[in-house]
Amino acid sequence: MSHYLDNNATTPLHPAVKEAITQSLDYYGNPGSMHQQGRVAKQKLDDAREEIAGFLGATPEQLTFTSCASESNNTMLKSVSSQDFGFTPHIITTGIEHPSVFNTAQYLQKRGIDVTFLPVTNDGIIEIASLQKALRKETVLVSIMHANNEIGTIQPIEEAGELCSQRGVFFHSDMVQSPGKIPFSLNKMPVDAASFSAHKMYALKGIGALYLKKSRFKNFSIIPLIHGGHQEAGLRAGTENSLGIIAWAAACRVMKDEIDTEIAHVKSLRDFFETKVTEEINDIVINGGNAPRKPCTSNISFKYIEGESILLRLDMNDIAVSTGSACSTGSLDPSHVIMALHDNPETAHGSIRFSFGRENSMEDVERTIAALKETVTFLRGISPLSP
Repeated sequence: MSHYLDNNATTPLHPAVKEAITQSLDYYGNPGSMHQQGRVAKQKLDDAREEIAGFLGATPEQLTFTSCASESNNTMLKSVSSQDFGFTPHIITTGIEHPSVFNTAQYLQKRGIDVTFLPVTNDGIIEIASLQKALRKETVLVSIMHANNEIGTIQPIEEAGELCSQRGVFFHSDMVQSPGKIPFSLNKMPVDAASFSAHKMYALKGIGALYLKKSRFKNFSIIPLIHGGHQEAGLRAGTENSLGIIAWAAACRVMKDEIDTEIAHVKSLRDFFETKVTEEINDIVINGGNAPRKPCTSNISFKYIEGESILLRLDMNDIAVSTGSACSTGSLDPSHVIMALHDNPETAHGSIRFSFGRENSMEDVERTIAALKETVTFLRGISPLSP
């Protein structure tokens, strides 16, 4: 029996989503075609856009569908380098962003864009005073994620957005990890743009969205990352992923009823897990443990051993976890997120992310604790770093 504790990387399909996919396989028409099959597909797409927008607290016209949140994030940041401000533009982001923001910001920096990476506290939270100090007249975009994908810390984006609004600066947030785990409504938030992804909330991979408060376009222009046809109001060319959008709408529909239950469920599992691990395993650090966090996420650093070794040994016990962002898999560099917290490569290399979802049970947690205790004992026994 497998025990999947990597829900921040991706989630299994919800049964209601599977049913919606099966029922929608015959909607094969191109939504841009004028014939009957195309009109049917277009209507299904419009209905789904309204469902997704409603769940997020937006209006349908504020959503631009993309292939994923990484595309949405790239569209936002690369828009800065694709327009003439009459001066060298300045971007502010943080040192713990998802790679699709962090690495894109570094790319833009190499192309002459001025970029500030805000530091975070040891608990992984930015300080509004640091943002206020970093803002200047050349600042055109601030991008701060809502919930961190590796450690789950929740950033004060309401305060950050209000500050940016007062200064006339466009504010974007990577909110991929929030839907279904943190209650929010976009129409009540000072956010000009936000990125989302369907596969983090029990729907299909290959579909994401960029929320845009279009009333703010007068101060910042969105430049399409992909040019071509006139789909998505000209902001994202390419035939829409109708099936993925319909499946995402089904996930939003069911999550409306299940969100409170899910939040309570995953929080109870996470809290029990951390309590037992703290009691039974010495020399650990719960990263971001003293800060507000999304309820499903636990990132723990185990001293004196490598996270990859822990992951592989747990995998042999049919337990799936992560050493950080799935988008960074294959890199030997320590997590830039954990490094931003501790500036300690040993701590960063020894970190493991456990992320819980609707299908997890107490049996998963107890099995993981037992395997983790055995794994850490074994690896520390052979580690040259152990005291």
